[in-house]
Amino acid sequence: MEDNVFNIVEFLKQAVSIGASDIHLHVGEHPVVRRDGKIIKINIPPLTDDDIKKACDELVPVHFQERVKSMLDVDFAYEIKGIARFRVNVSRQLAKYAIVLRVIPYVIKKLSELHLPETINQFTELNNGLVLVTGPTGSGKSTTLAAMLDHINSTYPRHIITIEDPVEFIFNNKKSIVSQRQLLIDTPSYSDGIKYALRQDPDVIFIGEIRDRDTVSNALKAAETGHLVFATIHTNNAIQTVNRIINMFTPADRPFVRNQLAEILRGTVSQKLVPMANGTGRRPACEILVITSTIKDFIEKNEMEQIYDLVKKGSFNNMLTLNMSLYSMLEHKIITEDAALAASNNKNELKQMIRGVFYGTGMDK
Repeated sequence: MEDNVFNIVEFLKQAVSIGASDIHLHVGEHPVVRRDGKIIKINIPPLTDDDIKKACDELVPVHFQERVKSMLDVDFAYEIKGIARFRVNVSRQLAKYAIVLRVIPYVIKKLSELHLPETINQFTELNNGLVLVTGPTGSGKSTTLAAMLDHINSTYPRHIITIEDPVEFIFNNKKSIVSQRQLLIDTPSYSDGIKYALRQDPDVIFIGEIRDRDTVSNALKAAETGHLVFATIHTNNAIQTVNRIINMFTPADRPFVRNQLAEILRGTVSQKLVPMANGTGRRPACEILVITSTIKDFIEKNEMEQIYDLVKKGSFNNMLTLNMSLYSMLEHKIITEDAALAASNNKNELKQMIRGVFYGTGMDK
């Protein structure tokens, strides 16, 4: 950054080199990066309006430039060859542009390299149905799904279609062929993307995010007609995920959707990234729900709380509650007790497990 000139490309290269996952650029503020979940201010001069405008000129694709001027929020992808891809959001704050970038690595890691439970592999072996990966923003959903899709790509001769906003991980054809479509460039919406994907001879469809009822309806239809559908949705656990989908519909439609979901849902993976005890990175804690005939029955009868009780009684069908995952990581000294409790959705239960008064979790295996 010679002579205090902010060079966005050089800055992004440096951010990737130090392991940043996100970059925040705002007028009048020092650049900020997030590393291992923590916000770090970078000690260079506060960015000017001109710095941000020049950054936008470099980052925004030609076909998006008019859209950036006319819309308040725009998402797109940017790439520095040999360094990384970035998911970019350009927004406005107090009438000035702000930029947030998420680093998307070139290399797609294997599920084992991500330290995810082996049971997740079973979802990649399915021929049809719906698999949902959930969790808050920045919880590693995209990375997990990329690993799952690349496992299919490496193992089976299938046609995989991804529909994203924007396209994040880039797949090279292996045993499968992979078609990647971006919203507002290759297809107008998730809903339309799914509808037309069904005419493109798919085996597997990946939906970047379930946002509305039309997307859910088309995803259910795709799964119902013999395709394997993966999707993300912003919820915190398996039970909340099922209820969120059903509640997108009117009360009159919910009984039908509940039965439809019970028939085609194959499982959910909910995850959070937890800081490691040694201070060098984060590990995923997972809640895994595998739909069995018993759980299908609970969904149909709207007895959702029974599902959690069933999973809690043992590692039934390799299922896992978030607390079981956190407790196992704590036992192996991968995370600290404070970090485990901070990540837990049921702190009292986890405290009982730590004190040794919680039985039947199957954690002694």
